[in-house]
Amino acid sequence: MRIMGLDFGSRTVGVAISDSLLLTAQGVEIIRRKEENKLRQTLARIEELIVENEVEEIVLGLPKNMNDTEGVRVELTKEFKDKLERRTGLPVYFWDERLTTVAADKAMMEAGIRRENRKDYVDMIAAALILQGYLDRRNNEKKKETE
Repeated sequence: MRIMGLDFGSRTVGVAISDSLLLTAQGVEIIRRKEENKLRQTLARIEELIVENEVEEIVLGLPKNMNDTEGVRVELTKEFKDKLERRTGLPVYFWDERLTTVAADKAMMEAGIRRENRKDYVDMIAAALILQGYLDRRNNEKKKETE
C-alpha cells in the first residue's frame, strides 16, 4: 500500500507518493494544464499513477489563509477533492498546506537550485512536504496507540 500526496494549484498539481512502508514521501511529477478548470486529463494522469503505484489513499493540501480562513482556493480544492473521490473511489484526506510552498522554495535554495529553475519543482516538493507531514502524524499516532 502507498499513499499519494497532491498539491493542487490553478494550473498544476504536484504529485508525491509514499514508500511501501509509509515512512517517506518522494516527489514524482508535476501535472500541468493549460486552463484552470480543465481537469479531465489531470484526473486521468492521477488515476494512472494510482494504478502504477498501488495507491490506496490520497492526501490533498488544503490552502487555508494564514489567519485560518478559507478563500476561493479552498473552495476549488474541495471541488477537486469531490471529483477525485468520485473518479478514483479512494478516500481523500485534507492536510493543511500553509507554508509548504515557502518551505519547498527554501529547501531548493539551500540545495543550490537556481531561482529561475525553482518554479519547475516547487509544486512537486510541496506535495512531498504535504504527504510527509501526513505520514509523520499518522506514524506518531500509531506509535502512541502501541505505548
